[in-house]
Amino acid sequence: MGLQMRGRKIIQRDHVPFLWQIQFAKPEEKQEFSRFPTKTGRRSLSRSISQSSTDSYSSAASYTDSSDDETSPREKGQVNSKGNSDFCVKNIKQAEFGRREIDIAEQDMSALMSLRKRAQSEKPLAGAKVVGCTHITAQTAVLVETLVALGAQCRWTACNIYSTQNEVAAALAELGVAVFAWKGESEDDFWWCIDRCVNMEGWQPNMILDDGGDLTHWIYKKYPSVFKKARGIVEESVTGVHRLYQLSKAGKLCVPAMNVNDSVTKQKFDNLYCCRESILDGLKRTTDIMFGGKQVVVCGYGEVGKGCCTALKALGAVVYVTEIDPICALQACMDGFRVMKLNEVIRQVDMVITCTGNKNVVTREQLDNMKNGCIVCNMGHSNTEIDVASLRTPELTWERVRSQVDHIIWPDGKRIVLLAEGRLLNLSCSTVPSFVLSITATTQALALIELYNAPEGRYKQDVYLLPKKMDEYVASLHLLNFDAHLTELTDEQAKYMGLNKNGPFKPNYYRY
Repeated sequence: MGLQMRGRKIIQRDHVPFLWQIQFAKPEEKQEFSRFPTKTGRRSLSRSISQSSTDSYSSAASYTDSSDDETSPREKGQVNSKGNSDFCVKNIKQAEFGRREIDIAEQDMSALMSLRKRAQSEKPLAGAKVVGCTHITAQTAVLVETLVALGAQCRWTACNIYSTQNEVAAALAELGVAVFAWKGESEDDFWWCIDRCVNMEGWQPNMILDDGGDLTHWIYKKYPSVFKKARGIVEESVTGVHRLYQLSKAGKLCVPAMNVNDSVTKQKFDNLYCCRESILDGLKRTTDIMFGGKQVVVCGYGEVGKGCCTALKALGAVVYVTEIDPICALQACMDGFRVMKLNEVIRQVDMVITCTGNKNVVTREQLDNMKNGCIVCNMGHSNTEIDVASLRTPELTWERVRSQVDHIIWPDGKRIVLLAEGRLLNLSCSTVPSFVLSITATTQALALIELYNAPEGRYKQDVYLLPKKMDEYVASLHLLNFDAHLTELTDEQAKYMGLNKNGPFKPNYYRY
């Protein structure tokens, strides 16, 4: 069934997408800053910022913490306990520590673990060679290990230079997963890691799991023959989905792709509920700020923006919203927020948070007009929302305060506090709840299974939404954590509503 959404063709399928019959789980299965700095210092700002056609490529860090081991992982000869050296991580000796982190994450990702247990005997991904580019965290490791348990061979790299948990990457390498990632990669490191995942003699990926589109774009540009032979792409970010639609519109998408970002379970849970909690965690860890009475502007009132605004308002912040979409703007108004243009509040706010996925949402002129001590950060996937490149000029001083926190100091002594150099705040500066990532990871795993096992002709060379039946299945797996008891339709009720008693329960056009 075709469906129009903001001018883009979205394709949904109503068929049951698995090798096994879906059945819903039963309940019983159970400081105000001083205006003039006391210490200033200039850092090396010589690294350039890479820009792709969609401006979502990653750029290098200007510097790393002085406590870090200065030896690049690329220069180390490391092997795991089995003698395997097909990986590149910060320190393989941290594997045991990383394993404990993964064990903790598994405890709150019971639905993904349940999927692993139910499907591993059938090995629905046997023969799948998955190359992945995501945040490498304990939660992602649970997903990777699930894919391996379901029969897949995996090679993995990071989609963000700051979000990698080094100990987790070491644990994956010890397990035998070819992982190439470490926290604080340079720009050159970032692309080197992606290339090492793809360019392996005797191994060619047939499935792509991406977060942001960098991996997909790299394969499309550098390895077109590999791209054409892939069975499918699974993408979970606004940025990456946008790039897929660009390829599709240009007639260059020769592989079926699954848009996980706009699935209900990703959009409503990861984007909304996860950001509602992790925005506060990231800001507290980096700035120790108290939110009561602070004036904050949130750019964008999509699901991420909604989550951020709800959390900030609950702690007493005065929240303004900027929006281009009249529907989202009206929602913000009805939720009690003032919808303003950024220039109308930029001189008075204590904090600016971007949540749009767009570019140059906060410009150099607006950065110049911010008050002393203003905190600037980004909650969107792309690192282009804040014009950080314009701040890398000789007249401004960059002062590292703590990990992922920089003071940008103007000649008159004014300073702003920039977090994670404009990259994704929550995964760069804190952690995110395992439970909500279980929802996204389960959705990603099922999307891979669906595309990999789909009979020829089911999916064309286009971008598809997750079948609604799959979304409902993911939700049902997680209800067990709350001892929730679903009401069941009677035969009469199902007939009256025109529904199957086992779902799907909403039409494809329904907006949750």
